[in-house]
Amino acid sequence: MKKKIFSVAATVALTGAFATSVSAEEYTIDKGDTLWGISKKYDVSVNQLKSWNDLNSNIIYPNQQLTVSKETSSSSEKSSNDATYTVKSGDTLYKISNKYGISVDDLMDWNNLDSTLIHPGDKFKVNGQASSEPEVSASSSNNDDSSSNESASESKSEESSDSSSDVVKEFTAEATAYTAFCTGCSGVTATGVDLRANPDQKVIAVDPDVIPLGSKVYVEGYGEAIAADTGGAINGNRIDVFIPEREDALDFGRQSVQVKVLSE
Repeated sequence: MKKKIFSVAATVALTGAFATSVSAEEYTIDKGDTLWGISKKYDVSVNQLKSWNDLNSNIIYPNQQLTVSKETSSSSEKSSNDATYTVKSGDTLYKISNKYGISVDDLMDWNNLDSTLIHPGDKFKVNGQASSEPEVSASSSNNDDSSSNESASESKSEESSDSSSDVVKEFTAEATAYTAFCTGCSGVTATGVDLRANPDQKVIAVDPDVIPLGSKVYVEGYGEAIAADTGGAINGNRIDVFIPEREDALDFGRQSVQVKVLSE
């Protein structure tokens, strides 16, 4: 349940610019909601939600109202929307989008990207309207491969329980989160997925006796993913969802979620 409140204030400056002020968006908490799930729904971070709502913990209650976006101002003057970011070594679209509080989808749309492959030196718009041409270096336009396209497809999958696939099995699971950079971790899953090289992949660790490795699944609050990993503590109705950033993984905590195993 959500409501949007919009207010528009127009001013005419010497340049003839038109300024618009959009008020913050609010969300009313439903039973079963978590800050992590809400943050993913609105493409913001858990820390942003806590900051905007003066929360000192991750505890929330049904019917509580949360601010899920910050009041913003935009202008028809193109210069006001020209913020750009230059890619550095080790950057990913996920890291950049999280840094600027935007979604990976928006970042790709604004820069006309059709894969998640990026290179140091690339320049991306991080707010404003999409440019007519991608603002990236020539090297990135000539180095797309099939694996990066698959990664983009994973990152843009809808986090919706409505799926075109049939549900083979559905159950409630206890979910925790992990990253690819934990102590002793190689970053490579049991099925060979390199999560350090592909941080946008949606992957979960499972008990193969409950969910066969390679299965396509839907996890409440996480979206569609592949059962591509295992873990010593992952037994029975336990899963571990992969989240690239350590801070986000810690914020996820321990949750009870609905899991659907989907047909191929």
